[in-house]
Amino acid sequence: MRRTLAGGALGVALGLTACTIDQPLEEPATVEVTTVTETASTEQTTPEAPEKREPSGSDVTAELTSAVDQVVAAHGGTAAVSVGESSAGDASGFASWSTMKVPVAIAALREHPEMTVEATNAIEVSDNGAADMLWNTTSPEAVEAVLAEGGTPVPVERNITRPGFSTFGQTQWSVADQARFASNLACVNGSAPILVMMGNVAQNYGLGTIPGARFKGGWGPSISGAYEVRQLGLVPDANGRIIPVAIAASAADGTYESAQVMLTQLVVELGPALDAAPEAACR
Repeated sequence: MRRTLAGGALGVALGLTACTIDQPLEEPATVEVTTVTETASTEQTTPEAPEKREPSGSDVTAELTSAVDQVVAAHGGTAAVSVGESSAGDASGFASWSTMKVPVAIAALREHPEMTVEATNAIEVSDNGAADMLWNTTSPEAVEAVLAEGGTPVPVERNITRPGFSTFGQTQWSVADQARFASNLACVNGSAPILVMMGNVAQNYGLGTIPGARFKGGWGPSISGAYEVRQLGLVPDANGRIIPVAIAASAADGTYESAQVMLTQLVVELGPALDAAPEAACR
């Protein structure tokens, strides 16, 4: 996000030989020397520093496109990434999976602040049972209100579209919208405890390889059986600025493990884009 030289020193001793020239026997003539001192007036000028060019959105998009292309070339499948308002790749049709637990947990704790344990388990270890308990104490409308407050007014799935999977986890939530939500997350009412939990997530691939990252991941099989894996969060760049990011991938072999590798490589390739991207709107 996706930084030894041996020095050898040779000492050389230089010998200086003093030479003495015999003086002539006669006394030298006296010579009157007049010293004239001139003071030169010099005007020092400091060269102007070259104008610093601020990275543009097209610069960030180009870096993101390069990162996605390298990951897909290495692993096949599909990948997508969004940093701030710039995006590349394609993850259309991906379900939100457990990334949706972030707005669900915020909505639930607004109404039931005593459910901190359930929220912690849902965010930090992605416990589905705990997330279901949170979902059952709130409403789709309340979750949609959280999403809208975060700048992404997307409809939350209310119906069972995939038996065996949560309804809210099948919500369509694009990587671009997720990055925007991450950018605004710290300003969302009730997000503070959730952001702390996002700093203690158990999964250590993708955004989880970046020290100081606060994120949430989600994964599950598509209708064809290939695993979709995605993450959203806030990560520090090389200068300590907080950058909103969302990433997603599905490997050619369809496995969860290969998609994890793709996300980790994607984060490695993201360094230049993170350094050029604007900071999160809320930090």
